[in-house]
Amino acid sequence: MSSMTGDKIKISVFGQSHSKGIGVVIDGLPAGQKIDMEKVLKFMDRRAPGKNSLSTQRKESDTPEILSGLVNGVTCGAPLCMVIYNENQHSSDYNNIIDTPRPSHADYSAYIRYNGFNDVSGGGHFSGRLTAPLCFAGAVCMQILEDMGVEIQAHIQKIKNVYDDKIDFVNIGKWNTDTKAFPVINDEKSKEMIAEIEKARENGDSVGGVIECAVTGVKAGFGNPMFDGVENKLAKNIFGIPAVKGIEFGNGFDAIDLYGSENNDEFCIVDGEIKTKTNNAGGINGGITNGMPIVFRTAIKPTPSIFKEQNSISLENKTEEKLQIKGRHDPCIVQRAVPVIEAVAAITILDLLV
Repeated sequence: MSSMTGDKIKISVFGQSHSKGIGVVIDGLPAGQKIDMEKVLKFMDRRAPGKNSLSTQRKESDTPEILSGLVNGVTCGAPLCMVIYNENQHSSDYNNIIDTPRPSHADYSAYIRYNGFNDVSGGGHFSGRLTAPLCFAGAVCMQILEDMGVEIQAHIQKIKNVYDDKIDFVNIGKWNTDTKAFPVINDEKSKEMIAEIEKARENGDSVGGVIECAVTGVKAGFGNPMFDGVENKLAKNIFGIPAVKGIEFGNGFDAIDLYGSENNDEFCIVDGEIKTKTNNAGGINGGITNGMPIVFRTAIKPTPSIFKEQNSISLENKTEEKLQIKGRHDPCIVQRAVPVIEAVAAITILDLLV
């Protein structure tokens, strides 16, 4: 199992959904950086559970305890280690899946990989609970990036078949989605999206969606092809987030419907600087930043823990069985995943820039 990533800024995530605690170690942060913990807590609160019927009713304060790396709120050069103590575990909810794996979860594949010693309670180390320390790390990295003039923001682009407003890849602007309980650009669209989520919840089902993220302020020339390009780095880390099933940059798959003359980003001079008239590439050419906004979209699958009866098997008896999942689960995790996408983008981009 590898729960570490990064070259210069190294991130190591530890813990399980129902273990005593979860946390992260961040190594390589520049010394002398003031960290505003109020901003960190506010960022982490955006992904916290138990706020309404759209998310799991598991209530966790997600209060981070700093073990090392900060002196009087300033990075000191030592690894920054943080732990969050779990407070609201209901491990008995998972007794029936020890022998009967949940469809589309890691229960079966982890059972095979770790010879049956994997922790299934709450998903163990595969749980979305581990995105809490990711958000802590991302919030810290984001503050350092802000001092570099780099800004990261994301919004829900799609839930089921409902789309948010399209963004301008060239002139990103400020979306202010970080201040919204339901992070969309067009608040009218949120009503339709919430209706889809509520419909799924009432039916004991779930829905997925797409999150769009933009990074501005990164200059041209960062990235190392062939296998350490910016897309490579972002894709690797984004896929570390549970439930992510796809990623595309700029026009992504829509580019196949265009002629080269329509998809190419022609160069121009704006205020004495080299820019492109469009940004269909999403700010990256050949794995290297070109100075335009980095734009990517992430596909989040429907939450696999649903309350409808499903078909599964008995690992011990090798027989087909029916499974009724218990516990507290999100009918849609997309809205809580928005800050997680921003956090992982921040971790990746800071590692690229330092």
